[in-house]
Amino acid sequence: MGIAVERRASPDQHSVAAPIGLKRKTLAYIALTKPRVMELLLVTTIPVMILAAHGLPNPWLIVATVIGGALSAGSAASFNMYIDRDIDAVMKRTKNRPLVTGEVSPREAYVFSWVLGIASTVWLALTTNLLAAALSVAAILFYVFVYTLWLKRRTAQNIIWGGIAGCFPVLIGWSAVTASLDWAPFILFAVVFLWTPPHYWPLSMKYRDDYKAVGVPMLGVVRGRAQVGLQVILYAWATVACSLLLIPVANMGWLYAIGAAASGAWFIYETHRLYHLAIKHEDVSPMRVFHGSITYLSILFLAVAIDPLLHF
Repeated sequence: MGIAVERRASPDQHSVAAPIGLKRKTLAYIALTKPRVMELLLVTTIPVMILAAHGLPNPWLIVATVIGGALSAGSAASFNMYIDRDIDAVMKRTKNRPLVTGEVSPREAYVFSWVLGIASTVWLALTTNLLAAALSVAAILFYVFVYTLWLKRRTAQNIIWGGIAGCFPVLIGWSAVTASLDWAPFILFAVVFLWTPPHYWPLSMKYRDDYKAVGVPMLGVVRGRAQVGLQVILYAWATVACSLLLIPVANMGWLYAIGAAASGAWFIYETHRLYHLAIKHEDVSPMRVFHGSITYLSILFLAVAIDPLLHF
């Protein structure tokens, strides 16, 4: 793809001196699914199911949807690692991934990715409905083909549009309950879409040298800290504004209103703080915004989950 990277031993030819035990191999396969990313995706699924049901859905349906969503997210992540194993071998942040260390071979990862993808589709079709299964397939295809293969190495817009794949869990959760879609899940889809850049761009600021070394044009690579900080602010404001639209559309109560407004104000404050430090050429702490964005999204969706149970 025209990306110049430092020459190192190819992950395809990487060998491990000692045999890999079952436990280590299992952990390596789990690492392929990017468990931390998967957890964040599933955090957005269950609250939306509660909102769709206007209460607690059938517990089995929740479990089935979570399992299907985890398999789907794991498949997309594994395909991503398989495709990006060349740059993962160069970047310090990713040098310990299983395909780089040789704990999992490229062929094993490729087969594993397909198995998870097929299993998630069949599972969701059998335990939820065809709409949820189709949305799961769309999420995998978007993450693999649109983000990983097309956008990631070509444009600084990669995270903006590639982040759409991470928005699908809210649609999957809603459709699993209702077998349909409505305005409420699309508003939450937009919230996650707008939230993704201010969540990920601070990470690209911290690992700017990593991305620059492999020719991946993350915004933190092609723009200065002040410009990145300004974009983070703008998207944070848009995220919070969008979250407030759920109040009239889904008839949300006081708990969600307070939770969305308060956590949103704090999130916006943190992005302004990052920008203020950047324009003054002081030491910035982008990971503070990165971790703060996760806290914000968790609080927001916790409010989505609790509010319908109060019946106010």
